[in-house]
Amino acid sequence: MKKSRQKAREGYEKLAFGGVSDAIRLLYDEHPEPGELAGMDFFNIAEIRRPKDGSMEIKFFDRLRALEKLEELEAGKQDGSALFRAMEEGARALTQSGRAPGKEGSG
Repeated sequence: MKKSRQKAREGYEKLAFGGVSDAIRLLYDEHPEPGELAGMDFFNIAEIRRPKDGSMEIKFFDRLRALEKLEELEAGKQDGSALFRAMEEGARALTQSGRAPGKEGSG
């Protein structure tokens, strides 16, 4: 779970703060070479269109939305750790009082 959360965080950071210079180069280069394209970073691009008139449209992912998702991940991390601590403390209290979890009704 930690790895997937970290991967999501890295992806959202790249969307929120990543550069768009390669996309701009693509926009102005009418006939890019395949080798040149392979070295470009198009991570922030959501969609590329080439309408019938020959122009090119590039749609980027929403940076503000990526920032919101980063904030949600951070809030979830804080909330999750607080919940985990509370559960640990509750289990410890039950253990110290001699009551085992799940045995309230057997007696």
